[in-house]
Amino acid sequence: MAAAKPLAARDLNLILERTAPLWEEVRGKRIFLTGGTGFFGCWLVESFCHINRVLGLDARLVVLTRNPAAFAEKCPHLVADAALTMHQGDVRNFIFPDGAFSHIIHAATDTDAKFANQAPHEMFTTIIAGTERVLQFAVMRGTQKFLLTSSGAVYGKQPPTITHLQETYGGAPDPVEPGSVYGEGKRAAELLCALYQKGNNLECKIARCWAFCGPHLPLDRHFAIGNFIGDVLSGRPIQIQGDGTPRRSYLYSADLAIWLWTLLFTAPALVPFNVGSDHDVSILELAHIVAATLNPKTEIRVAHKSVPGTLPQRYVPSIDRAREKLGLDVSIGLEEAVRRTAEWYSK
Repeated sequence: MAAAKPLAARDLNLILERTAPLWEEVRGKRIFLTGGTGFFGCWLVESFCHINRVLGLDARLVVLTRNPAAFAEKCPHLVADAALTMHQGDVRNFIFPDGAFSHIIHAATDTDAKFANQAPHEMFTTIIAGTERVLQFAVMRGTQKFLLTSSGAVYGKQPPTITHLQETYGGAPDPVEPGSVYGEGKRAAELLCALYQKGNNLECKIARCWAFCGPHLPLDRHFAIGNFIGDVLSGRPIQIQGDGTPRRSYLYSADLAIWLWTLLFTAPALVPFNVGSDHDVSILELAHIVAATLNPKTEIRVAHKSVPGTLPQRYVPSIDRAREKLGLDVSIGLEEAVRRTAEWYSK
């Protein structure tokens, strides 16, 4: 495994700038993070280390991981930070570390579509058992604030007539469809938060996360924007497997970190917030944006022709609640997000 590069100073400083007033409450305290070695986790860990150092918070971050050695190989610049401790264990049955933890972020989830297809029962039980284990830990250690990274998948299939889904939408995944395993797992995880908050001095915050772009996003998985960037960087044509009509939106990962830290510190308990961008584009438009941003000579290939008059599939959130209640917004546009991601992977 090749070591990952440090995140750009401009991104880390943006996160600091947008969240600086919020950090005083963790001065001298400890935060526990699951999923610290994934896409979300790497951004949370590195932004914490940067902010903790710049503000002199003397805070500590304990990161749960199944393989500390692999993370040390992946991010050697992070494990060298004295404020960071790796705690080995599986999220479903890890041994509780000693001492108090004022804040917990539960971000451990495998979103791999291949895993969902090949081992749906394991994915479902891991989401449920992992969430309950971390909530038990939170209650036992006197945690005040708990953030669950949930998903836009909890709404089920977005009706094509609704352009942007609000948190009040009452839809849900099909409970007898195995492909619903991830969304149903996250719905149950949110319910567990409500159950554990009841009767305990614990504030559970819920971030319903959508689609993202940025450093650490895999370029060879099921993420269209990552695949397209990978195609251009490798000099290949951009391959669209469908007809290019589905509509998606993408939030840059520095904004993601800003939103998650803000939700942890300031969001009201058990009020779900969509985390994403509301600027939607079709998959074909996305391919043209990636090509135009990185290499306009890139060929774009579309596997299937679209059917005229068919409404497009959508996966796009409304972020009005985050704007109005938390003052959050998108600060890095799509083209710049693509450019920064490609720069990070190219250096």
